[in-house]
Amino acid sequence: MGYLKNPEEKAVLAKVLDSAETVLRNHRPLLTSFYDPYHTGLIASILERIQDIDFASYGGYDLSERVRTVIFPDYLEGEVFDYEITLLAVEGNFKMVKVNHRDFLGSLLGLGIKREMVGDLIVSDKGCQVMVAREIAPYLMANLTKVHKVRVEVREICPEELKLPELKVKEIKTTVASLRLDTVAAAGFGTSRSRIAREIQAERLNLNWHSCSDVAASVKSGDMLSIRGRGRVEIAEVKGNTKSGRISIVLKRYL
Repeated sequence: MGYLKNPEEKAVLAKVLDSAETVLRNHRPLLTSFYDPYHTGLIASILERIQDIDFASYGGYDLSERVRTVIFPDYLEGEVFDYEITLLAVEGNFKMVKVNHRDFLGSLLGLGIKREMVGDLIVSDKGCQVMVAREIAPYLMANLTKVHKVRVEVREICPEELKLPELKVKEIKTTVASLRLDTVAAAGFGTSRSRIAREIQAERLNLNWHSCSDVAASVKSGDMLSIRGRGRVEIAEVKGNTKSGRISIVLKRYL
């Protein structure tokens, strides 16, 4: 882990290594907390190097961003594991009050809940559906009573009740002068380089789910760019140079 500079990343991977050792010693699967795609990728990169260990991830529904990873002996491959995730609906009268993801998450964390115990939040005009670690669900149902001054009720729901937002994808075929972060992000989000540069320098843009303040950072095929409230842009393909020397790329913008 010497290549990691972020103390949080080192702490996460130290926990994962401890869990892997416990799995090998006790021959029983163990679950991680919820992590975003960036940290989940780091976890996978470590577990892939450990012999006799396998792993799988899930967050409550198929396209979850935040997931839990189950670590298990490789001879259990093919088993169906319990990820110990409870789906909750947080409901209230939000017709007169505009609330967002941050409001719901803030109310959860305000109860002393750690972020890694909470998965995705799906916000609608009626409230929010949230994936949580099973052990904290009873506490939330008993103690979460308000979100942004609006009284709420919290109940457990089944997967069939999940109301997932419709995923809209816009394909963008364009050319860029270089594969710099600011250049590609400007093309993907449909704005100027100067404006996107300010977003990057303010660390409001994430590269592969991790904040990046370097406007000149190099990007490649498969990278994901995201800005809260403005969706995501995936670099789907880098096709090569045009006759004029520009680089032809295909982007997918998820709205």
